[in-house]
Amino acid sequence: MIKFSVMYPHTPGARFDHDYYRDKHMPLLAARMGDACLSYTIDKGLGGGAPGSAPTYVAMCHVFAESVESFQKAFGPHAKEIRDDVKNYTDIVPATQISEVVVG
Repeated sequence: MIKFSVMYPHTPGARFDHDYYRDKHMPLLAARMGDACLSYTIDKGLGGGAPGSAPTYVAMCHVFAESVESFQKAFGPHAKEIRDDVKNYTDIVPATQISEVVVG
């Protein structure tokens, strides 16, 4: 199993609409990917390691799929639509990563 992670770095003054992300964007991604999206999680950053410090990431999502190939096959045809929706909830440029899930 793989995990595709999208991480939005905390950036002072940046915009991130958590409600839109939770209620519109991620359901859009899941709907377009269909059964290839086994599940997803959303994290909302609360703080960093030191008391009172800002979180490293304001938000993250993790999309689970059987393989890189199944993820790419399901996501690829809808990539433009999904990426075009980003402007509706943030102006932050995210970091992405694909990981192998070794313990679930």
